[in-house]
Amino acid sequence: MRLLFAGTPEVAVPALEALLNSRHEVVAVLTRPDARAGRGNHLVASPVKRRAEEAGVEVLTPRSPREADFRTRLAELAVDCAPVVAYGALLPATVLDVPKHGWVNLHFSVLPAWRGAAPVQRAVIAGDEVTGATTFRIEEGLDTGPVYGTLTETIRARDTSGDLLGRLAVAGGSLLVGTLDAIEDGDASPVPQGADGVSIAPKLEVAEARVRWTHPAHAVDRLIRGCTPAPGPWTTAPDGARLKLGPVVPRPDVTDLPPGVLRAGRDEVLVGTATHAVALGAVSPAGKRPMAAADWARGARLAPDAVLGAEGVAA
Repeated sequence: MRLLFAGTPEVAVPALEALLNSRHEVVAVLTRPDARAGRGNHLVASPVKRRAEEAGVEVLTPRSPREADFRTRLAELAVDCAPVVAYGALLPATVLDVPKHGWVNLHFSVLPAWRGAAPVQRAVIAGDEVTGATTFRIEEGLDTGPVYGTLTETIRARDTSGDLLGRLAVAGGSLLVGTLDAIEDGDASPVPQGADGVSIAPKLEVAEARVRWTHPAHAVDRLIRGCTPAPGPWTTAPDGARLKLGPVVPRPDVTDLPPGVLRAGRDEVLVGTATHAVALGAVSPAGKRPMAAADWARGARLAPDAVLGAEGVAA
C-alpha cells in the first residue's frame, strides 16, 4: 500500500523504520514543524523528519493538518492508508476519510485503558503490572476507534516510562506493520472498543511531577519513574532551588526518617516518606549536570535537619 506516515518524536522512529523496511511504500511523512530548542534556541527538526529526509521521503510540516494546502497534497498523494504514531496534533474530520483505509494509530496502551497523551507515564504512576500497545482506526473521538490488534508488555519493577516506551516503540512497530499487512490482504476486522475499563491519560504537567514526600514510598517511587525522562521529576533543595531527581531505590529497612528529611552518608543519601525511606539516585541542581546524590550532598554542606521540598511537605 501507499502510505503517509504521521509522527514526530523519537518514539515514532522505530515504527517509521519498520514501515520503510516493509512491503509497503512510505510516499510521504507528516510531522510537526521545526521547533526551537536548546540553549541557543535554534530551530530543530523532529526526529521523524530527520529520518524521513535520510530516507529520501517527502516531508510535510503544516502548522495544522486543518490547512487546505495539506488536504490538497494528501489527496494528490493518493495514499491507501495513513499510519500514525505520536504525531502531536488532532486530525480534523476533513482528512480522516481521504485515505482509502483511513488513518491507523499505534497507541501505547491496551485500549480502552489510558486513552490520551501520556498512557505509558500514567500506567507506571498507577502501578499497573501490564500495559501494551494497540492499533486502531482513528475517528473523531479521543482514542475511541475500533481496534485492529494489540500486544502486551510487562511493566518491570524498576522501569521508567522511558524504558517501557522504548520497548513498546520497537514491538509496536511490528504490530503496526502486521496491521497494515492484514488491511491490504483483506484480513483485518476492527473490533469496537468496550465500554468497560476506560481510563484517561492526559499529558503530564511539570507541576504534577513534583514529588510529595508525605506520600508513601511506593507512590514516590512510581511518580519518579513515571515522570522519567519527561516531564522530569523534581523537588526543592533545602535552599529552595529546584532539584531534578533521577529514579530512587526504596529502602523499607529505614523507617525512622520523617517525610522529606535527609540523611546523607558517605555513599548514600536517604530521604524520608510517609512510610519508609528511599535512596536518591542521580540529582541535578539548578543549572548543573546530573550527579550522584552523595556528591551533591557533600557540595551542598547540608545541615543535620535538612529537608527536601520543605514548602510541600505538608501538601
